[in-house]
Amino acid sequence: MGSQVTLTTLYKMKEKGEKIVALTAYDYPFAKMVDESGVHMILVGDSVGMVVQGESSTLPVTMDEMIYHTRIVSKAAGHAMIVGDMPFMSYQASIEHAIANAGRFLKEAGAAAVKLEGGRAVSETIKAISGAGIPVQAHIGLTPQSVHQMGGYRVQRNEEQLMADALEIESAGAFSVVLEGIPSEISEKITKALAIPTIGIGAGPHCDGQILVLHDLLGLNDRHLPKFVKQYANLLDDAKTGIKQYIEEVQAGKFPAKKHCY
Repeated sequence: MGSQVTLTTLYKMKEKGEKIVALTAYDYPFAKMVDESGVHMILVGDSVGMVVQGESSTLPVTMDEMIYHTRIVSKAAGHAMIVGDMPFMSYQASIEHAIANAGRFLKEAGAAAVKLEGGRAVSETIKAISGAGIPVQAHIGLTPQSVHQMGGYRVQRNEEQLMADALEIESAGAFSVVLEGIPSEISEKITKALAIPTIGIGAGPHCDGQILVLHDLLGLNDRHLPKFVKQYANLLDDAKTGIKQYIEEVQAGKFPAKKHCY
């Protein structure tokens, strides 16, 4: 599995053409599983709102909730870099507010970096947070916190705007950038143009790394999966089978059996 992943690790991987593997996690057991599997980066995403909290978007997630989830994920990680996702309105109001909230992820939650959404519009914020000694991962393309402004979860195809955003956030000091919902050919051009690593989600195979929502990958929910998701397991059905068997055995008096008693 190797030693702790750092910014230097990620830069070297990009230089060598080695793919960076990232996943989300929101609690200790799953984070431990992901970390011990050898993933390089764990994003404690504000996707927790939709995946764990049952919300219809990421917008209701609060800073305190993100700090809580990031703290318990950080306890599980001995290898992967932990990135805390800055939720809606935790960095938009002012640069001072953004720095203070970003600092909480490192000081209170044990993260190594933060992620925030947006391109040129947040470049000054990225510059200020980075200047305070807090590594920042940017996020352009389909940005879920702007779902209402974008008119829904739509693939972003404006190459000129996306490239300008990518170059601006790199110049502002971002250590990497998530590319979401972007056609492969545009992601490839952005990846080649940047010195910092690109992490794709629905952005094709040419990014320096890939990220998926853990619960989507494991088949742990019954929501509609985006086209870009590959489901590698079907744990939801397995879990339901086990629960139903437990119900049947309790009702039939088969559980607990003698071996389960003191």
